[in-house]
Formats: sequence, structure tokens, C-alpha cells
Amino acid sequence: MGIAIIVIMAVGVVLILTGKIPTAFALVLIAVAIALVSGAPLMGATNSVLSTVLQDGAIKLASTMIAILLGSWLGSLMRETAIANTLVRKTVEFAGDRPVVVALGVLVISALCGAVTGSAPAALLAGVIGIPAMIAVGVPKVTAAGTILMGIGAGVPFELPVWQFFSTTLNLSIPQVRSFMILLFPFAAVAAVAYVLIESRRRGTVHQWSMAAMSEKRKQSRRQRLGDAPWFALLTPLVPIVLALVVQVPIIPSLLAGVLFALVTTTRPRLWATRLLRSLYDGFQVAAPPIVLFIAIGMLLSAVALPGAVGALKPIVEAVAPTNIWLYVIVFSILVPLCLYRGPLNIFGLGAGIAGAMTAIGFYSPMAVLGLMTSYNQVFGVGDPTSTQTVWAAQYSGVKPQQVMVRVLPYVWLVAIGGIILSAVKYL
Repeated sequence: MGIAIIVIMAVGVVLILTGKIPTAFALVLIAVAIALVSGAPLMGATNSVLSTVLQDGAIKLASTMIAILLGSWLGSLMRETAIANTLVRKTVEFAGDRPVVVALGVLVISALCGAVTGSAPAALLAGVIGIPAMIAVGVPKVTAAGTILMGIGAGVPFELPVWQFFSTTLNLSIPQVRSFMILLFPFAAVAAVAYVLIESRRRGTVHQWSMAAMSEKRKQSRRQRLGDAPWFALLTPLVPIVLALVVQVPIIPSLLAGVLFALVTTTRPRLWATRLLRSLYDGFQVAAPPIVLFIAIGMLLSAVALPGAVGALKPIVEAVAPTNIWLYVIVFSILVPLCLYRGPLNIFGLGAGIAGAMTAIGFYSPMAVLGLMTSYNQVFGVGDPTSTQTVWAAQYSGVKPQQVMVRVLPYVWLVAIGGIILSAVKYL
């Protein structure tokens, strides 16, 4: 039975990689197939396909979905109220015509945007102005796109919806997730700064245009009409982070506080209702695809946690999974590329099922699995050429996503190795 489950997962990987079936649909099919192979009845109050996998699984990550929606709402407000644009413009103006300083400034803003809302919205918030500004002062196109992505990667350890996702997926408390994310952040931050410094020195200064250059004048005139956001509104990205990290306010209230702070500091009271509704609608549009994906991931997590699946997979995992610390580090470091191209270790795909199975079996502690999967997520979030943020940043810069992947992969691979070593030392 265990071999059959592995075969089902392998077929699912092939379907996802070849694009035959969208990822969310493939995960649902995998979940149902695993449940049936594991001996789960079609109907029943407990451990059944319809009730446990499809019904309960669909809402398993409900708190994560709400966090994703609120993060998207906050990102939409930051875009509409010109908070993100003002942050980038002020940074570029301060840096002047010094390419490295401009890139480092945009890197910091990208990290703040990545902490608020990940994926393409973060790249859009920081990159719409940041990428043309970097290219205009001589930062090469690929380096400019990579700077946005490395910045987002540096912000991901503080992305509150990600905390909620790992908390629910691995049955950990938010403080447990937070404790490891704080330790992972220095690896991501050092790698991001090193990328800017090393790549800027290696590639030199190249004056060229991005894909957005021809429309920049039109966009600039629109931004001039909008005006800059007030200086105190620029603290918006820090509000939810400080509340969740320092004051230890729960994630959803922290994100709501960020939304209200952005609204109150930029909008006249008579326009509050209109702006809230418009930005919420935009947030729904951004959040809809990941919410659908999280519904499917919840079903997969429920399927791999069924008693039949756990009993079938446990002897296989115990036979092949490394227990020695150094072997653990070596094996899982070599497997890092499997999280790219929607591969089997992509945590927002089949990797979630593998993580759930590891936790359910109990071979590794949930904290060890957290360290492993958050390390892989650093690679996927920055270097996967199929992810929306990588595609957007590359196309907006006028280069191919694969070019960006090749440039950033050595840096994020080292981040992943650092995270894997950290999890092995602390939790094995």
C-alpha cells in the first residue's frame, strides 16, 4: 500500500510538471486517490473520503486563507494609497545615481513588501518603480529582477500568512513557528545583501531599458497626480510585523491593524468606506488563486494523515529517511532543486503532503520538518521560474525567468543549507 501511495504521488508530480492538470486540481485528485488506496470508506463520520478528506480538508487551512486575504487587502491598500510607491521613490531619491546604494535600498523595500504580502503582489509593489530605477542607474536587468526577488525572500520569514500556514500544516503554535523564522531571517538577509554586492561588482554598470521603460512617463504622471503618502503612513509594513513579533498579537488582528493604519493615515474619513471596499475587492482578486490552492492542500494533508496512509508510509520512511545529522544535512541539501518547477518538495504543492506525512508518522519532530520546509520555501519563493513573482519580475525587467533563476539559485541554495543545518542541530 505504501508503494502505491508513492506511485500516486509520483504520477501527480508528473501531471503538475507537465502542466496537464492545474496544481490545485492535481492535489485534489492525489488526495482522493491516497484516501481510497489507504482503505478509507467513501462515506462515514470519520476517516472517510467525503467527510474527512473533502469536507474537513477543504476548511483545514481556513485561518491561513483568511490571513492570505488580509495580506492581499493590505497590499492592495499600500498600492492604492501610494505607500509602496512613496517608499521606493524616497529610497531612490536618497540613493542618487549610485547603483549599489539604489539596489540595496530597493532590496530593503522589497523585504518590507514581502513581509506584508508574498508572491507577485510584493514584486509588483516594490518593482513597478524599483526595477526601472535600478536599470536607469546602470544595474543590469537580471540583477535588478533578482534584487526584487532576493528582497522578497528576506521578508518571507516575517510574512504572517506563512506563519499561519506552517502552524496549521504542522500542528505547531505560532510562537514555535516564529522562533524558527527569526533564526532563519539572518541567513536570508545576508544572502540578499551578498547578492546585490557581489552581482553588482561582477556585472558592472550597464545602461539599458526594461520592458516598462516606454510607459514610464505615463505612469510617472499618474503617480504625480496621486502624490506621496504621508511620512507616518510609510510605517504601515511594520505595523503587523511589530504587533505579531514584539507584542505577540495574533496574526489576523495584526493584519487587520495594518489595514486600518494604512487607511486612517492616508484617507479622509468620508472616503474610508469606498476605499476599503475597493481595495478589498482587489485583494480578493489577488488572493483567490492561492486560496483555491490552500483548499486543495488541506485535502491532501487530511488524506496523508489518515490511519491507513500513516501505517503504510511509516515503514518506508523509517527505512530511507536519514537520522544521522550530517547525512540529514547532505541528503536534504542535495534535494533542494526538487522544490523548483512545482516539484515534489514545493511546500505549496505536493511538498505540503510530504511534510504532513512526516509529521503524522512522527519520524521527525514537527519542528525539524518546519526547518526543512521553510528552508525549501526560501528557494521556491525566490528562484522558481514558474512562480508568479519570478515571472513578473523577469518579464518587467525584459529578461527570461530562467536567467533570473540561474543568477539567484546559488545564494538561496546556501540559505536553504543554512536552514537545514540549523534545524538538524536544534531538532534532530
